[in-house]
Amino acid sequence: MTNSNYILYILIALISLSLSLGCKTEKNNGGSNPDQAIEPAVITDATLTDTDDPAIWIHPENSGSSLIIGTDKDPENGGLYAFDLNGKIQQTHLGLKTANNVDVAYGLNLNGQEVDIAVATERYEHRLRVFSLPDLAPIDGGGIPVFEDEEDDDYRQAMGIALYTRPSDQAIFAIVSRKKGPEEGYLEQYLLQSNENGQVTGELVRTFGKYSGKKEIEAIAVDDKLGYVYYADEQAGIRKYFANPEKGNQELAFFGQGDFEKDQEGIAIYEVTDNTGYIIVSDQEANLFNVYPREGTENAPHNHKKINSFELSTNRTDGIEVTDQTLPDFPYGMFVAMSDDKTFHYYNWQELAERFGLEIKEND
Repeated sequence: MTNSNYILYILIALISLSLSLGCKTEKNNGGSNPDQAIEPAVITDATLTDTDDPAIWIHPENSGSSLIIGTDKDPENGGLYAFDLNGKIQQTHLGLKTANNVDVAYGLNLNGQEVDIAVATERYEHRLRVFSLPDLAPIDGGGIPVFEDEEDDDYRQAMGIALYTRPSDQAIFAIVSRKKGPEEGYLEQYLLQSNENGQVTGELVRTFGKYSGKKEIEAIAVDDKLGYVYYADEQAGIRKYFANPEKGNQELAFFGQGDFEKDQEGIAIYEVTDNTGYIIVSDQEANLFNVYPREGTENAPHNHKKINSFELSTNRTDGIEVTDQTLPDFPYGMFVAMSDDKTFHYYNWQELAERFGLEIKEND
């Protein structure tokens, strides 16, 4: 080998080594830099097949006994998993045909007894499933049918769910989305009540919500205190309505257009004060989480402009949830995100706030 060829060989080897090292600094998630991503405080035990959506249940007497309820959306043996704050499985209810999304509510009047509940969509059975907490015992008599007037199977496949507790009377409603639907009236809202047998039933109280027709609507979140419901019209934006059916069906805001690489997915709401905080939305393909002001802007409460985004170690996150309540090792709240390795990740909100210039709720 001549000297010139030898020098050329060395240069090529050095360039190849540099490129190889550069590639190793990136996660396999679309090129994000792990040095910028926050690692979770806890990663849960894995579910059997396919995680999708989490909810957080706060124990009324002992916050250390609180649970994270997560779905596994396998079409044959899906179900709910209850994880403790260390990520260990405490309870399961399996055998559901695609348990897509889940939410929790407190104090449902069940024949004179107040019961906390988790409600999940069972997509391929076209129904809601209702479970008492913390034991995950079914209390729905086999399920609550949804979208019953539709003949098209896609129009009946229940996807997203959020529970709304009306402050005036503590009535609890389930707001449900579906795989496909019309351009007007995509969502249905049900009043949850108990019958004489102590089982939870659902009464349809309204059909509402616009749809772009671009993909589907899955993620829904409700702000009980301010009285709004938000949902992700995937590949279009986030839509906002009144959560109380008595206030009408007018669209209050349609925001986030152009802020996402492709799909808007999970939505969660962090409260800083009674009137302020953050709306957080998963940008699935970008492996980012976009942040919007809960209160809007001055004199424009429905003007939600993106103020930040952050990266976590999760991959292709669908469902998310957040609480501002104090939990052991999470003094200013916890952020929970699904990851595509069949787990859920718990993050310390204080760490997110410090890293990304967000506020915390000062709990007593």
